[in-house]
Amino acid sequence: MLGAADAALVAASRNMDASQTMIETKTVLEARGIGKTVKSGDRDLVILRDIDLAVTQGEAVAVVGASGSGKSTLLAILAGLDQPSTGTVHLDGAELGALDEDARAALRGRAVGFVFQSFQLLPALTALENVMLPLEIAAVSGAEAAARAVLERVGLGERLQHYPKHLSGGEQQRVALARAFVVQPKLLLADEPTGSLDAESGAGVIKLIFDMNREAGTTLVMVTHDETLAQRCARVVRLAAGRIVV
Repeated sequence: MLGAADAALVAASRNMDASQTMIETKTVLEARGIGKTVKSGDRDLVILRDIDLAVTQGEAVAVVGASGSGKSTLLAILAGLDQPSTGTVHLDGAELGALDEDARAALRGRAVGFVFQSFQLLPALTALENVMLPLEIAAVSGAEAAARAVLERVGLGERLQHYPKHLSGGEQQRVALARAFVVQPKLLLADEPTGSLDAESGAGVIKLIFDMNREAGTTLVMVTHDETLAQRCARVVRLAAGRIVV
């Protein structure tokens, strides 16, 4: 039979375990009842219907589906780049619909990193300047040193002063990945990150995404049509005709 002191220790241990579980399972991103309808001529075109999705801290989730299933639209809504017709999105504890565009942009700037299929690098800026840009916009000190470090991490330490047009597709995507991670985001959103790359370059970028995601403890939501890539994530969410299907 436990004494009072022993019982207190057991209770404290259980409370610590429960507290740790709560920390580990914190919801970073939550969408409820998301619908998206747009006008197409004189008809309403339904893109998304009744989407519910919750993503916890550190989780890696793949969103898969055929072309036109609504994957990229969903990703844009989750990031606050597009507005849903119905439903709510909470990102890092904030309801996106309750924020104005400036506030949504500020939230994205501090909490979200993006990797796109088309890289989205600014052609007039060098690799180093492209990676420094989000830190400079946020007035973060030490932007150059941080950008140099993350470019070294993705294997581009010798390409800092090169412009995008002088980089291969794989190198451009690694610059984009460095730009996404330099802000130390809580959430990384990737939209077909290897869609414009050959198999070898794509494999290298994917390895970097998962390695850096694990090292930083970042939450990952990736849109892809690649089933092999999707299976590397802890969870796969499938979209068909704008709905999540089992």
